[in-house]
Amino acid sequence: MAQAKTTAKSKAKTAPKTAAKSAAKPAPKTAPKTAPKTAAKSAAKPAPKAAAAKKPAAKTAAKASTAKASTAKAAPKAAAKSAEPKKPAAKKPARKLPFSRGDYVVYPTHGVGKVTGVEKQEIAGFNLQLFVILFESEKMTLRVPVDKVSDSGLRKISSKDKMMAVIATLKGRARSKRTMWSRRAQEYEAKINSGDPVAIAEVVRDLYRAPGQPEQSYSERQMYEAAIERLVNEYALVEKLDVVAATEKLETVLSGT
Repeated sequence: MAQAKTTAKSKAKTAPKTAAKSAAKPAPKTAPKTAPKTAAKSAAKPAPKAAAAKKPAAKTAAKASTAKASTAKAAPKAAAKSAEPKKPAAKKPARKLPFSRGDYVVYPTHGVGKVTGVEKQEIAGFNLQLFVILFESEKMTLRVPVDKVSDSGLRKISSKDKMMAVIATLKGRARSKRTMWSRRAQEYEAKINSGDPVAIAEVVRDLYRAPGQPEQSYSERQMYEAAIERLVNEYALVEKLDVVAATEKLETVLSGT
């Protein structure tokens, strides 16, 4: 019994001390301290990189909206340009022709003719503009390409000064040649077909026969008539005479009367 009391007393003394010690012990450091540190660390950590990746997306969206805005601005301008009426292409100035309808011209191998019109034709796949020329003396019509006028020798009627040179040539002395007629005929024909009134006047002067002179041969007479006809037709137009009066005037000059 004495021992039981002693044990009970010791337990009673020990219990309050143990309870006091356990009560006096501070709360465990690990749990409270760890929680705030973890929270602080988690708060101090930077935002995830995925969130940072949203910034370029925002920039891209801004660029896209800017591009749309610029496109929207450009669209009205483009529409305005397309709506504007197109200016018609400037027309090339009409080509000035050397001759007009109604003009008298001289073609070297046919003499005096009249331009009756200008027409367009397709020849060998080419579109050509042509002068239509009527030769009354030969009862024929000739078409000369506008681009070939200078090459063909087509020209306007001679001036009065040129006709004065013709008269001076007819008054000159005939040049008699002793060469064969065939050769002289070639020279005369070349002069007639040259279209030069002074050269034609030389043929008329050399082949003219006054009364009392030896008669011309048939070939000479044919050549003379071709030359005097060419000369008279142009002379009549320049001097504003009819063919008969022009012929009489030239023959008067040739005879020297």
